[in-house]
Amino acid sequence: QVQLVESGGRLVQAGDSLRLSCETSGFSFRRHVMGWFRQAPGKEREFVAAVDWAGGQTHYADSVKDRFTCFRDNAKNTAYLQMNGLKPEDTAVYFCAASYESNWAAMMISRVYAYWGQGTQVSVSS
Repeated sequence: QVQLVESGGRLVQAGDSLRLSCETSGFSFRRHVMGWFRQAPGKEREFVAAVDWAGGQTHYADSVKDRFTCFRDNAKNTAYLQMNGLKPEDTAVYFCAASYESNWAAMMISRVYAYWGQGTQVSVSS
């Protein structure tokens, strides 16, 4: 059974940092690209970041570039999203997802991700 479980979300103040974790099981973690998406109330789900199979390549949305870092530990089957300099506009439910897609250029597209977690709430107060 495939499972992706996010954790680490909570209420913080603007400027604070958080690290989200995505613990996975039930599939070949090291063969999947790991992505992070978020959805704010009343908005569509949007791409945040992705890390490739070995952790050597990452890609970020412009809105989080230079503030967020996406990485993974293949020995622990876990992906992470380190978020620094949080802003109120970062408030959203954050989802991790796994993709077997080999086209790295497609990693911003949610439909290429086959497996999804349930999400963790991040709230940033001003």
